[in-house]
Amino acid sequence: MLEGKTAVVTGASRGIGRAVALELAEQGAQVIINYNGSLESAEQVKSEIEAKGGKAEAVQCNVADFEQCSDFISKVIKDFGKIDILVNNAGITRDGLLMKMSEKDFDDVIAINLKGTFNTMRAAARQMIRQRSGRIINMSSVVGICGNAGQVNYAASKAGVIGMTKSAAKELASRGVTINAVAPGFVETEMTAALSDKVKEEAVKQIPMGRFGKPEDIAKTVAFLASEEAGYITGQVIQADGGMAI
Repeated sequence: MLEGKTAVVTGASRGIGRAVALELAEQGAQVIINYNGSLESAEQVKSEIEAKGGKAEAVQCNVADFEQCSDFISKVIKDFGKIDILVNNAGITRDGLLMKMSEKDFDDVIAINLKGTFNTMRAAARQMIRQRSGRIINMSSVVGICGNAGQVNYAASKAGVIGMTKSAAKELASRGVTINAVAPGFVETEMTAALSDKVKEEAVKQIPMGRFGKPEDIAKTVAFLASEEAGYITGQVIQADGGMAI
């Protein structure tokens, strides 16, 4: 259980981030729901948590902005006194074939998915080092491990998250801070809902378990890595993908 813990979840207004925020709150953590443009959705997640007796706050921050991230994490520490868990979930896709991909589409994905993870990790690490405790869980993807046609930018960002996770884990392990990554496969979210039935059918064929994951499947994995039980696990990539990348 996570009673008394303070958790920050980026991109928590929908999809996997929403499920993670709800799961951490269910386990007793007070949750800071980060959002960028979806205030209404973030407030809805906050209301869901509070309706079950949990504590939550919705705070806006564009994770791609270095200064905003620094101010955001500083505000969390000022308001709550500490930060025990950081879940870097914020991410976007701008899919397209390599030869047709614009520089902006490449840069935007790297800025949020990769640099955004760096920004919040760097800001939170100082406090976690002072506490000599902390859990950082970064959201990667099976695409960052295997690659995927039409997702050069996304694959690069998620592979970068893995490298960053392993490097930072080596730096902070002696200070009581664990840093791990979760690599989901196909998960039932708004992004996958937009896929055609044919694409979904072909995708399911690649998954030994024969189904898409649910956001709650990923949230349970994150909650484990945030728990005391995972205290001797760091620098690892947990593939929550139904066996897709075996």
